[in-house]
Amino acid sequence: MDLEFSEDEIQRYSRHILLKEVGGTGQAKLKAARVLIIGAGGLGSPLMLYLAAAGVGTIGIVDDDRVELSNLQRQVAHTTARVGMPKAASAARAATDINPALHVEAHDTRLTSANALDLVRRYDIVCDGTDNFATRFLVSDACVLAERTLVSAAVLRFEGQLSVFKPHQGGPCYRCLYPEPPPDGLVPACSEAGVLGAVTGVMGTLQATEVLKEILGIGESLSGRLLVWDALDARFRTIRLKPDPACVSCGPGRTIRDLSAHGVPAGPACAV
Repeated sequence: MDLEFSEDEIQRYSRHILLKEVGGTGQAKLKAARVLIIGAGGLGSPLMLYLAAAGVGTIGIVDDDRVELSNLQRQVAHTTARVGMPKAASAARAATDINPALHVEAHDTRLTSANALDLVRRYDIVCDGTDNFATRFLVSDACVLAERTLVSAAVLRFEGQLSVFKPHQGGPCYRCLYPEPPPDGLVPACSEAGVLGAVTGVMGTLQATEVLKEILGIGESLSGRLLVWDALDARFRTIRLKPDPACVSCGPGRTIRDLSAHGVPAGPACAV
């Protein structure tokens, strides 16, 4: 990718370039970065839009679902006119509408044990915005095996969670926080319990901020910390996380050496 900036790009990113923590060097890092977003839904929409606006050079979007009318209450990358369109293609169109200079790779496919590792390895940072525990654990294990940073967010009703997982740099992985998926039916999906649309916007935007920090190497990473937000109380709290030495994915005696045990997650990617 050409890392030189045109006059239009200098004008587009001028507010970034004014920041001493970013400048021209940081903006070049953003242009060179490759970020994969799993799920083009309530979290993936604001995440993708802000990464596109920020000038992240290559954005991959994985989602095998189609845009539905019920999505539009929170999935702001999509429009009424694109109901029925593949979500990956709809999100790619939204990204290039904001920033035509981007390279957007739309993967209209279900993430499975057969393709997850190959997809993850093509990118520098992976973002999980799904509403499906099977997919979340698959993404986490793929990132551990590929040594890729995972920026993961989740929402339900009026609450959100966010963390950065970098076990290849000594931090915990997703399984250090949640060793196994919960039993079926214990934690309802947003399609069952509901979600306030703006909550996904806040968490997706926070997710984008953490991705930009990781690319730029600025600020304090959320690795080793879980950010929890209660929208009704307007309150954030942070929980410290440590690597689990008994973790089956990233611990010294790990037993997960490939993704064969995952199979194919039931249903679509289930973006929030």
